[in-house]
Amino acid sequence: MTPRNMMGSRIAMKGEGYYSLHTRGAKHVIDNTTELALGALEEMTIDEADTSFAIADFGAADGGTSLDLVGNLIAEVRKRVPNRCITVTYTDLPRNDYSALFQVVHGEREDVTSYLPQHDRVWVFAAGTSFYTAVFPPQSVDFGFSATAMHWLSRVPGTITDHVHAVGACGEELERYRLYAMTDWETILTERARELKHGARLVMSNFCVDEQGYHIGNTGGVNMFDTFNELWRAFVDDGLITEQEYQSTNFPQYYKTLDEYCAPFQDPKSIVYRMGLRLDSAQTRIVPCPYRTSYLEHGDATRFAESFVPTTRSWSETVFLSALDNTRSAHERHQIVDHLYDRYVERVKTHPDGHAMDYVHVYMVVRKE
Repeated sequence: MTPRNMMGSRIAMKGEGYYSLHTRGAKHVIDNTTELALGALEEMTIDEADTSFAIADFGAADGGTSLDLVGNLIAEVRKRVPNRCITVTYTDLPRNDYSALFQVVHGEREDVTSYLPQHDRVWVFAAGTSFYTAVFPPQSVDFGFSATAMHWLSRVPGTITDHVHAVGACGEELERYRLYAMTDWETILTERARELKHGARLVMSNFCVDEQGYHIGNTGGVNMFDTFNELWRAFVDDGLITEQEYQSTNFPQYYKTLDEYCAPFQDPKSIVYRMGLRLDSAQTRIVPCPYRTSYLEHGDATRFAESFVPTTRSWSETVFLSALDNTRSAHERHQIVDHLYDRYVERVKTHPDGHAMDYVHVYMVVRKE
């Protein structure tokens, strides 16, 4: 039996607006980045020009979580150059739900308020191109932004024998992921270095392992990825999936440390440094899980479980779907994955203490010399 796909490029966020509706924490991370982004913009020289001021959101999903940040950037640029045209390009993988994205940006969703009707001379585009390749022409981007996206690897580096994620790997298997992630990071930065104009800024907030060893879903309580692994492993014991399907389930992710994120900028011999990218600031921060915070106030375990688990599903579902054998029908695959999240909900309802998806990020401001 053959897994349907092992490539990270086949992974996508859950569509039809599900992502932004169920990832309040991801939006809080971006809101937490706004001050850094506006500060970086303030350091830039922006003049009236015939060319447009180009903003890029790398790994935008359905665009809902970054809506306020992009609106703030546009408002600030408009204050400084009232007559200059502005473009916003949302980038993501080809499988992304761009219909949902344009509904969000054009204000066709009742649950969000878009910046677009508030401004004239603003043009919105989308690029279904991976940030592991060139997305824009050389020296064409004024301001780049990315949040909670660049921890995804370009492909799965290898099998993790007894776990589904690199945070549960060790020895040679962990080192394989680390080396692959460092190569991927250099590729991402090299492509951005080509695209950014001289004097441009790139602001990023990416998942990391912080100085305390914390990472998303593991900040002192129940480890979220251990939970995923235990539930999925039990499916083998119950005969719901095969051993090979379990072994084929590997998140194409790696959470780098602060030092690993900063390394390409600190080595004058690295291609990233030689291409002119410089690190202005880098720091780790933790944004508390909003669903856990609400639970501590209302105390309803069922309500907590039924809001918390969907936020984990919004970005993890396709990993489990892609691991299931291609001889299974689409209906059967979705039934299995639905059952996985149902079990997760039941576990949290029964034992809510310790479950949380705190967001552990490194926040970086980069400039192009």
